[in-house]
Amino acid sequence: MSRPVSLTTRLTLLFILVSSSVLLGLAWVLHTAVERHFLEMDRGLLESKIVVLERLVKRPPEKGELAALQGAVEAMFRSDPELKVFVETADGRAILAPAEPLFPRERLRERASGTQPNLLSWWKDGSRYRALVKTVQPETPDFAPLIVAAAINIDHHEQFLVRYGNTLSVFIPFAAFLSGLLGWRAARRGLVPLRLIEERAASVTASELSQRLPEEAVPRELTGLAHELNCMLDRLEEAFRRLSNFSSDLAHEMRTPVSNLLTQTQVVLSRSRSASEYQEVLASSAEELDRLSRVISDMLFLAKAENGVSIPSIQALDLHEEIADLFEFYDALAEEEGVTLSSSGRAVIHGNRLMLRRALSNLLSNALRHSRPGGHVGVFIRDRNGAVELTVENEGETIPAEELPRLFDRFYRGDPARSREDTAGVGLGLAITHALIHAHAGTIRAESGNGVTRFVVELPRSAPMPDD
Repeated sequence: MSRPVSLTTRLTLLFILVSSSVLLGLAWVLHTAVERHFLEMDRGLLESKIVVLERLVKRPPEKGELAALQGAVEAMFRSDPELKVFVETADGRAILAPAEPLFPRERLRERASGTQPNLLSWWKDGSRYRALVKTVQPETPDFAPLIVAAAINIDHHEQFLVRYGNTLSVFIPFAAFLSGLLGWRAARRGLVPLRLIEERAASVTASELSQRLPEEAVPRELTGLAHELNCMLDRLEEAFRRLSNFSSDLAHEMRTPVSNLLTQTQVVLSRSRSASEYQEVLASSAEELDRLSRVISDMLFLAKAENGVSIPSIQALDLHEEIADLFEFYDALAEEEGVTLSSSGRAVIHGNRLMLRRALSNLLSNALRHSRPGGHVGVFIRDRNGAVELTVENEGETIPAEELPRLFDRFYRGDPARSREDTAGVGLGLAITHALIHAHAGTIRAESGNGVTRFVVELPRSAPMPDD
């Protein structure tokens, strides 16, 4: 596959094409204007001669007077040696004519119709002539009209136009080449900001994502491109940061159970043990393996969600009934913690029962786990702007505002130092909930203040169609 032509080359060729077109158009306009000028100049000269000649032949001469008339014409036009005159009667008899046959008599008769003078041009013996021909009515009523013509040699006009054309044929290619050269230089200078963007983009690596393109140093036409590239770099930097944090968190979550398993196994293998001791160690190992299994299952689900989790089936769901079923499941835990449960509102949406129940279960479990003893967990269902809003709130410690956006990050549990083990979960519940709500074309956000934390879910009444 051939490599595309560079932008500099394209601009240079465009400069050459445009300049050549403009110069050719200008040359044609000037050539036409010069030719028209010569035509008007010749017409003015010939009209003045026709007027004089018409005055001389108003009275038709007798045969004996032709010599005198010829002499009078020659004397009158002696200052114009290039001027040739011709007078012919209607029956084709020449009254005045040059010694050599110069005038095309048939064409003169054709152009002499009417009383207005007409221009005529022709070639004769390698020279070009232009004439003005007119029909003159003599003063004698019974005398037929006369055809009167005055002609001049316009070789000097033709020579000027030829020289003019030759000059343009040399100047236009030179000017087009010069325009292309200047256009190439202008394109090179004009594309400097693109090369600056290229250099900055080349300096961006996985370990150096802080580089940004200089939006203020590029032309206005490239500001949008630079801004969008900077936004892309911001997203990449954030993605790399999240990926790095995820790798660190995943290593931490996997290290603890693996370390426990390894330590217990080494201790047990250090000497012989009784059957009850082996059973105790195996039971402890099963707990750690169960924790690892849950982490791996949740991570597999999130990996699928990031590539677009599909909804296997859709059905109508009464959110009030779903919440009531979940309350029955968590009633024992709530009673143990001294937390009261309540719900209000009703709404019917369309979605997948298992997926939405898991999302709501995660929210209730999170609310119960972080609610203060003797507190209250409430679920409120509202119809808002054609969508369904479901709020889960609990009474507990206020979450700092800067931590709220990170609650849906994987493994985030509000303790960056990881100084405390939380056996109730591994920090994936809210991330899974976010993925499930997003799969139903919904949104979820967290709010916290005055000892109350809320998770607000907005769901459309109709979920996306399931994939086949």
